[in-house]
Amino acid sequence: MRVLGVVLAAGQGKRMKSKLYKVLHPVCGKPMVGHVLDVLDAVRADRKVVIVGHGAEAVQSYVGDRAEFALQAEQLGTGHAVLMAAPMLEGEDGITVVICGDTPLIRPESIEAMIRLHREQGAAATLMSAKLESPQGYGRIIRNGQGHVEKIVEQKDCTPEQDAIDEINAGTYVFDNRKLFAALSQVTNDNAQNEYYFTDVIGILRGQGEKVLGYCTTDASEWIGVNDRIALSEAEKYMRQRINREHMANGVTFIDPAATYIEKDVRIGADTVLYPGSSLRGRTVVGADCVIGPGCDITDSTIGDGVQIKQSVLAEAEVGDGTTVGPFAYLRPGAKLEANVKIGDFVEIKNATIGEGSKVSHLSYVGDASVGRNVNVGCGAITVNYDGYNKHKTVIGDDAFVGSNVNLIAPITIGQGAYVVAGSTVTQDVPDNDVAIARERQTNKGPGYAEKLRSRFKAAKENKSKT
Repeated sequence: MRVLGVVLAAGQGKRMKSKLYKVLHPVCGKPMVGHVLDVLDAVRADRKVVIVGHGAEAVQSYVGDRAEFALQAEQLGTGHAVLMAAPMLEGEDGITVVICGDTPLIRPESIEAMIRLHREQGAAATLMSAKLESPQGYGRIIRNGQGHVEKIVEQKDCTPEQDAIDEINAGTYVFDNRKLFAALSQVTNDNAQNEYYFTDVIGILRGQGEKVLGYCTTDASEWIGVNDRIALSEAEKYMRQRINREHMANGVTFIDPAATYIEKDVRIGADTVLYPGSSLRGRTVVGADCVIGPGCDITDSTIGDGVQIKQSVLAEAEVGDGTTVGPFAYLRPGAKLEANVKIGDFVEIKNATIGEGSKVSHLSYVGDASVGRNVNVGCGAITVNYDGYNKHKTVIGDDAFVGSNVNLIAPITIGQGAYVVAGSTVTQDVPDNDVAIARERQTNKGPGYAEKLRSRFKAAKENKSKT
């Protein structure tokens, strides 16, 4: 039986007090609607329709071809929102999952369990519920003597007896698709808000004698809908805990999980150790047996096996097996380190390849460069890659030695096995196995000259103070 998905993403989200449309606010690095679409992908939904309204263009731009779209031009309630998908879905046979775009903590396992229960029991609808100690503000689940769901009553429409019920509607549903849209056509706005409540579908189906089931989640975080920044921070906390626990279950060590921040799409190999204050973002992949941190910020980077990175920033970088980075290094986009490279403190690498076994140990900048194998780049050496208008490339051959405080003025090639003497500013290519010296010859003025120089400086200072 086909699985269809409807994602409610048309609300404005005024309580977020933000220029950013609500469902695009990120939780652990991914917009909330992205997490919801991931769930529908995980349960193998055949079609997904996102209901858009406020901020429609921004949502469509982010979602792209992952889903189809239906526009709710007027905000007349959740029932009206789902009805916007009718022209696209009402003729389909199958099961429809209706889910809010601001519920990023819904798990695929729960949706699969709901679908399984729904099919096995032959229900017209199955909804997710949760039990809360303080259910104020949420619609209450009203069950009959058989334990089936009789109806959902919104908070503002509750009687005192209904208000005391602790089981709330978690806002996620599974329906027989044809019965869903047939019932939606009967929903009215006869309520305190003058809105078309989607939850009224449940009462309509029950009135027709249909079976409605409730799936009570055991995960207290799944029902959280993000309507303000407070709920956003809570969702971030729960999602981070869930992500970290999954990595730990797969063999990753967290020295302090509460102080380690891993985004949703990050992958980490077994026996890697993460120290506090580290953030792994985007589509970063970390290999096995690595040590990351403390204090690392790594985004969209690929890290090999057995790598050590301390107190450094990496963005769109590649790091080969057995390499060490930091402390206080900065690998910018296009940095590619091959195996067993050493990048030391206060080194910046940008759009450059560093060959196997090479070292850039401290206080250096290597940009727009190709550095061969077993090269030593000394302290303070830089590739001068920008002339004010264009970027130029530096090429350093295998086994070359670049001394301290060397300036390599690109475009330039340093040959294999060449030696560039410390303090040189090199503007011409250096052939293989040659030695380049490009600095002023040292001149010593002789014994006693330093004292004469100090006396001259002292006299000038005294004359200045008199005037």
